[in-house]
Amino acid sequence: MTHKEEEAADQVAGLLLAAGGGRRLGGHPKALLEHRGRPLVEHAVAALRTAGCAHVHVVLGAAADAVRERARLDGCVIVPNPQWERGMGTSLRAGLASLAGTGAGAALVLLVDQPGIGPEAVARVLAAHEDGSSLVCATYDGVRGHPVLFGSAHWEGVAASATGDRGARAYLKEHAQALTLVECADVARPFDIDTPADLGRLE
Repeated sequence: MTHKEEEAADQVAGLLLAAGGGRRLGGHPKALLEHRGRPLVEHAVAALRTAGCAHVHVVLGAAADAVRERARLDGCVIVPNPQWERGMGTSLRAGLASLAGTGAGAALVLLVDQPGIGPEAVARVLAAHEDGSSLVCATYDGVRGHPVLFGSAHWEGVAASATGDRGARAYLKEHAQALTLVECADVARPFDIDTPADLGRLE
């Protein structure tokens, strides 16, 4: 393997899951919810890039055309997920499939509806990456959350187990012994924007 190929194999691609339709929010796509004057999808992309992910793939589903029009996603690879209504697992599978053949050695997965998780937490998880066998998860006071990093050796298994809204939960439970946990409660808040009551967390 050449030096250039080794560098490519070590790259960690950011994978942002942003396809949700916001069913419990009255059908308002989460990617377009505004936070500090800009759509959530932009904040999440910025967190991934600031932390060190040079390449970012964004999985879109609900109102994908509107997201493309209203959000600045220059330089991102847009991954369409026509099956987004079947749950987050479909977005995770679509995102991992989009990374095949890119030279990425790992995928760092972030969710669009967690604006309390910024570049500091992403950078900590990224720093724990070693190689294609890496499996890293942020924790908050010991409770597992996002972001999660999957070395390329895990992609096939993760995709096979990702169903409904559970994403990679079953895979992570099955491979708990291989999981590196990175505590992030001091630099991030892992709340979700799921219901109208949660909208008060947006600024």
